[in-house]
Amino acid sequence: MSKIESLKDQKFIFGSVQIVANKMNTLLERELKEYDITSKQWFLTVVIENSFDKPPTIKEAAKVMGSSHQNVKQVALKLEQKGLVSLEKDKRDARVTRIRLTEQSYKFSETIQAKAAIFTGNLFMGIGEDEMSKARTVLYKMMFNLANMEMGEQEDD
Repeated sequence: MSKIESLKDQKFIFGSVQIVANKMNTLLERELKEYDITSKQWFLTVVIENSFDKPPTIKEAAKVMGSSHQNVKQVALKLEQKGLVSLEKDKRDARVTRIRLTEQSYKFSETIQAKAAIFTGNLFMGIGEDEMSKARTVLYKMMFNLANMEMGEQEDD
């Protein structure tokens, strides 16, 4: 039995999540390079398109992405320079900035849709519906625990 195979499940999953995130990011960067967009920039557009019914505030987008307000603002500013989003002051509160996807962003999304389908198809190849459902449950619980840890509600063993 290899050293990795003998790891306890928690250690294996913890390390594997890190490795998967790093490798996915590397491969996404490679795929997106020809479009002059980073994986973080692409991810922000995906989050906005799939998580919100109206343009989110920077704070709302940051929360969904698991990132800081400052990081999301920097990514959004880069996307604005590329014409993929517009940053707009909220009509009710001028201190709040909303991120609106532009028509160019929707066209870009259509352009890379086929590539994205191939990428995700390859990533999840050989993983059945039951396994996906179990993975989703575990990841939801991990995200819930991380949110509690952020708020200082973790248990001390």
